[in-house]
Amino acid sequence: MNWQVVTPLFLFLVIIFIIGLWASKKMNASNSFLQEYFLGGRELGGFILAMTMMATYGSASSFIGGPGVAYTKGLGWVLLAMSQVVTGYFVLMILGKKFAIMARKYQAVTLIDFLKGRYKSKWVVLLSAFSIIVFLFSAMAAQWVGGARLIESLTGMSYLSSLFIFAVSVMFYVVIGGFRAVALTDAVQGAIMFIGTLILLIAVIIAGGGIPAIMADLAAENPNLITPYGYERELTPLYVSSFWILVGVGVVGLPQVTIRAMSYKNSKAMHRAIIIGTIVVGFIMLGMHLIGVFARPILPGIEVGDTVMPLIALEVLPPWLAGIVLAAPMAAIMSTVDSLLLLVSSAVVKDVYINYVKPDASEGIIKKMSFGVTTILGILVFMMALSPPDLLIWLNLFSFGGLEAAFIWPVVLGLYWQRGNKFGAIASMVVGISSYMIIHLYFPDPFGMHTVTLPIVLSFIAFIIVSLISSRKQVGDMSFSS
Repeated sequence: MNWQVVTPLFLFLVIIFIIGLWASKKMNASNSFLQEYFLGGRELGGFILAMTMMATYGSASSFIGGPGVAYTKGLGWVLLAMSQVVTGYFVLMILGKKFAIMARKYQAVTLIDFLKGRYKSKWVVLLSAFSIIVFLFSAMAAQWVGGARLIESLTGMSYLSSLFIFAVSVMFYVVIGGFRAVALTDAVQGAIMFIGTLILLIAVIIAGGGIPAIMADLAAENPNLITPYGYERELTPLYVSSFWILVGVGVVGLPQVTIRAMSYKNSKAMHRAIIIGTIVVGFIMLGMHLIGVFARPILPGIEVGDTVMPLIALEVLPPWLAGIVLAAPMAAIMSTVDSLLLLVSSAVVKDVYINYVKPDASEGIIKKMSFGVTTILGILVFMMALSPPDLLIWLNLFSFGGLEAAFIWPVVLGLYWQRGNKFGAIASMVVGISSYMIIHLYFPDPFGMHTVTLPIVLSFIAFIIVSLISSRKQVGDMSFSS
């Protein structure tokens, strides 16, 4: 075990634990456990909001999987990945003030609370909870795998031991600290990601002999590596454009991102977060994916794409600095896992248990349920991650697509289209989820587009048509009865 590399990572974990303990004390002093545990009391400022959005979205697929695919496919994947620049800007501009105002009006603590207040339908709530639990399990498993692979690469321990260490580390501060611990650790982790990306990008360029030399090496190996079309020219314009829906526009439908749009304290904080978030996400996404491509001439022949990041850091940096830089992907993974854990926990406790099982549950019972459910979820995801896929980015993108197909139109049209109703929302979710699963299993990448494109179009059509038909029927019934 290389202790010079491991020591900075260990210190990073200690800092995270301290933040978790501090947030736990703050939570115990709060008047509302639910508001504090799942939303941090709606007190996020601009910098922390930007960092928590970026850190939640910038996950294992951005720091481990993304560079791994870029290593395989070349600069075409960097172009595709840059569609993520608009994430924070797009989410906060579309949802922004109106979403926060409506969430406060409905006293919403979760995204499903908002949908329940807007549509007043038990089935919308249950479908939403089902979607979050099913698809976020895939996303969490991907993050668990990424964290374990990173620790495995650095320490030489077995995959199982690495997975156990990662799981215990995350579970500790999420269970005791809630959303405030998650948001504050995200701010620390976001800063580490930014600095780590900058240091590693510079080191890789120097190790490769400068950008002209790296480009010449890539072109000599395969000219397609420096084109927008990928190693085997598989990145067609239609496929790349459809990815802008998955990781750009469609991000509005991701519950783990939208929940941030109801947690800031005022409009000034939101505007500041838009500026900071766009700059930071743009730099990190560009830097990390360029590192993946530039690593190819320096370390040729890497077979498992998810190991590119740790291997290149250990190759081009002194061990102690590699340890600090590799805290960045660890931070990205932990910050996404903690948010997803809280989201699934809130779907079970707040949206199902309190709404439909025991509405009069006491604060003490809710507290025990929240801690218990979060712990059980962590154990279940740990068991799922015991058999990891080859490239975890695909597992993560599968969950992204499923959540977007389920939520994008009930959220966006629920905010901006008054005639949208519960029947339209239910139809949109059922059509979106079922068509996504069918297309994913039997007709992946239809017409050369990403799988998520058609389900989002079909769920939009279903929402509009069913809302219009049902509202006309209601109007007709009222006029007939009168």
